[in-house]
Amino acid sequence: MNLDILQGQWQQLRGMIKENFGKLTDNDLLEAEGSGEKMLGVLQARYGYGPDQAQHEWANFLTKYGHKAVDAGGA
Repeated sequence: MNLDILQGQWQQLRGMIKENFGKLTDNDLLEAEGSGEKMLGVLQARYGYGPDQAQHEWANFLTKYGHKAVDAGGA
């Protein structure tokens, strides 16, 4: 998913992120602010993932749900 699309569809993704990554708080999502890199850091901190595991989990999430946020946003 393109970084601009991720930032543009952050509000639609937030709910899906919270469902998929139940340990994340609203503050975690505010900290990430639509940034994929920041999201990796949040996943590492909250779940104890290493960098590779965080990247893998985030990539899986985007593959599974990323298109739904774009569709919901009218893009």
